[in-house]
Amino acid sequence: MGFKEWIIPQEKHFFEMLEMQADIVLEGAEALLDMTKDFSRVAQKRDKIKEIEHKGDEVVHQLAEALNKTFVTPIDHDDLSKLASRLDDILDFIEAASHRMWSYELKTVPPDMVRLAEVILSSAGEVNHAVKDLRNFKKKNEILKHCIEVNRLENLADDITHVAVANLFKKYDAVDIIKLKEVYENLEMATDKCEDAADVIKDVFVKNS
Repeated sequence: MGFKEWIIPQEKHFFEMLEMQADIVLEGAEALLDMTKDFSRVAQKRDKIKEIEHKGDEVVHQLAEALNKTFVTPIDHDDLSKLASRLDDILDFIEAASHRMWSYELKTVPPDMVRLAEVILSSAGEVNHAVKDLRNFKKKNEILKHCIEVNRLENLADDITHVAVANLFKKYDAVDIIKLKEVYENLEMATDKCEDAADVIKDVFVKNS
């Protein structure tokens, strides 16, 4: 087997793992939106999101092990590791938000939380497309378009969060304000991490184009 034939499967393997993780992130975002839109069977939905987060952790571990055993990779070692970590961060904050909704025993979910979950799902979808476009660096316009949209969505999430948190002080008592504010912050952080992932993807594109 020649060198070229040896390296191609390795390239496909790393891209496949990143794409698998991006799909898991999207699955987590979908589960979060389902939880907020239909706030029933909260414990079951929280457990489902936890299972999804564990699946993402497994992919990160597999990718790290593969990196430790591979000398030549399709993109820089550090960038592969960084992108996997940023994708994992998105899932971590999705899981953290769902856990707090359950552990704080929220009775209902404010409309702005549903809006944030919708923004997270949209952001995760854009990140998912951008990750899958990394296989073909000729897709310059597509990659940049997805990353720009993630940035726009992160700004939208900031705006929603600022208004929502300000409104808490008009409608809730001190204890509920603390609970809801923390959930909002975790949801907003999930969009921040989507933007972080998009930034890594842009960096990878610049280095390899």
